[in-house]
Amino acid sequence: MPRLAYALVMDRKQTVRRFVDEAVNGGHDEVIDELFTPEMTAAVREWFGAFRRSFPDLNMEVIDLVAEDDTVVARFECSASHLGDWRGHPPTGRRFERVDEVYFFEFAGDRIAALWGIEDTLDRFQQLGIDP
Repeated sequence: MPRLAYALVMDRKQTVRRFVDEAVNGGHDEVIDELFTPEMTAAVREWFGAFRRSFPDLNMEVIDLVAEDDTVVARFECSASHLGDWRGHPPTGRRFERVDEVYFFEFAGDRIAALWGIEDTLDRFQQLGIDP
């Protein structure tokens, strides 16, 4: 891989890591404006803001980061306590631990332009004692 391409891949992986560390885990939503395209920022703020209101001690641990071309794939383990309404369910006060998640981050230049993912929501429901 040419040196410039390698540097770009590493920068993109660092962008995803920064999103997780500073915005998701750290609650610094202003970082979203730096890391995502302008078209994505409102949706990302709304998405993670709503989840954080349900699970204020949210913590995502990066397990793997794989990058190719304009995409970074991240595997996470997510843990949090259910302290706010979530999907129509009142807070249980229970905690879920190490729920598996995988997200694809697509880049336009040095910013995240799209993302989609899969989460083991059934595991999350079961750990919280909620009937899906």
